Amino acid sequence: MSSKAILALCVAVLLPLVGYLIVKSASENAVVMPGRYYYDTVITKMKDGKQFTDTIWHSVENVHLINQLNQPVSLGQLRGKVIVADFFFTHCPGICPTLTRNMKQLQDALKLRDDFKVVDTSFVQFLSFSVDPERDSAAVLKKYADKHGVNPDLWWMLTGPKKTIYDFALNELKMGISDGEGVDSNFIHTEKMVVLDKNHVVRGYYDGLDSTSLSNMARDIVFIMLEKDKNSKSAFAELKPLLPLIIVVLLGTAGAVVYFSRKKNQVP
Repeated sequence: MSSKAILALCVAVLLPLVGYLIVKSASENAVVMPGRYYYDTVITKMKDGKQFTDTIWHSVENVHLINQLNQPVSLGQLRGKVIVADFFFTHCPGICPTLTRNMKQLQDALKLRDDFKVVDTSFVQFLSFSVDPERDSAAVLKKYADKHGVNPDLWWMLTGPKKTIYDFALNELKMGISDGEGVDSNFIHTEKMVVLDKNHVVRGYYDGLDSTSLSNMARDIVFIMLEKDKNSKSAFAELKPLLPLIIVVLLGTAGAVVYFSRKKNQVP
């Protein structure tokens, strides 16, 4: 094997590694991620002898309600999932049917089959909160859900105490703030959908009646799902398990270069 061949082998080993690190680093900064809306506090930390601030974002409370299958459910069961939520009532003659149809399109975008067997829905959950829970019992919600093709594994239609639902909407999701025209605190009727990330922090409000806004929401859901946790490992740390192999290959390659160079010099 010639020195040039050995050099080519070194390049073949190092080039993919360097390329991976460059692409990895560039890709992490290439996308503008959906922002976060509400924080609880800002704290000061020390790292490597340097002081920096860290924002503690508000994670919504673990509300307990009843779904269309008459099952007690809670947001705590959905930790680690991206959540898409809206507010409706089953006898609504106005915007609610359109909101439900558009949510159904998002459900179908996850490639669910007609028999409701899920391909891969481990990353997202849809929630529709009834703002008229006195009339929207679990049985009424079930009938409405069946009519609109709702998958109960992926999409919960929720009822329960009105105070619980309204406090959650106004105080946790800030629906009154998000709606440009404001919402009636006595009867919430808004076209807005809200997205929570895997830590249940508000990441965006979207017009559930507007196709462009819905497209932006679908894009942001993907970005949030792929988002790297701030405590996760860096690209270099991801390669740490491979470092012994990389070192062995490089040392072996270097040794081969020295061996063949000496052998070549010894030839009369």
